[in-house]
Amino acid sequence: MKFASFAILPALTIPLFLPSAALADDGWQSIGAGMTSGASGIAVLDRDDDRIDALVLRDNKKPGENRAVRVRVDHGKVSKVDSIDWPGELPVDLEAAEPVPGKKGEFIALSSDGKGFHFTLKDRRLKVLGTFQVPKGDPDDNYEGFALKKVNDRLFAVWADRGQDARPATLYSAEFSVSKLSFKKPKSVPFRVTYPATHVRHTSDVEITADDRVLVSAASDPGDEGPFDSAVYEAGALRSDGSIALSPVPVKIGDFPGHKIEAMTCLSRSCGSLLYGTDDEAAGGSLRIATRNEPEGQ
Repeated sequence: MKFASFAILPALTIPLFLPSAALADDGWQSIGAGMTSGASGIAVLDRDDDRIDALVLRDNKKPGENRAVRVRVDHGKVSKVDSIDWPGELPVDLEAAEPVPGKKGEFIALSSDGKGFHFTLKDRRLKVLGTFQVPKGDPDDNYEGFALKKVNDRLFAVWADRGQDARPATLYSAEFSVSKLSFKKPKSVPFRVTYPATHVRHTSDVEITADDRVLVSAASDPGDEGPFDSAVYEAGALRSDGSIALSPVPVKIGDFPGHKIEAMTCLSRSCGSLLYGTDDEAAGGSLRIATRNEPEGQ
């Protein structure tokens, strides 16, 4: 789950640009405009009844482009976006952020090529503790999610190749050691959605609830200008041996037309509501809190 640098740049607050979607007050809150401002991974840092502080990762690839921000959401509204410096080797195409269970302030990030980063974050100070590579999968794999969950005192990692159109996504799972940054033998299962139906990435992020349900977001991405569409599903469950039991028919828990969801995290043990992040390419990135089964725009 996702509840889930050291050189520090001078304090920098990124201005909040409000694209048309945010101006329409459809529940989405801008965290920046343009191609480099999307959200590709998210984890809760701290929260109370009305405020959420979240780590948001970005899938940027070039030197000088931001990799991470700290975002404050007050009463459902984004009030602050602060840049986080990433020291040392810059990640390329980060796609997931996940807190380490039982280790406050420790996180795992995963890039699209399967390279992982173990790091600590305190305020806006990030320190990389180590790196790793997920076990080799299919040569065409392009990873878009990573989650950690303890089951009967064993820590399991779940990560996903996104798939594309006729090619299904693949959900991988394996026992994972944070201290050694190593995996035991992985298991895998193919996964596909019926909606979105075109230009579809069958998995764009993965989340695991407190009761071991596996949630998957899927997105339609026809290009930098969209139009985008997303849906979120309860795909199945994580078994005690670390394998994933898919539901015969995945249960859709949300539709989000007009946006490309690439990040999500539960906001409570029951996961009655989630914090979503989008990478809407040229239209920038945005966050939204939504309850399960809440239709878009309501």
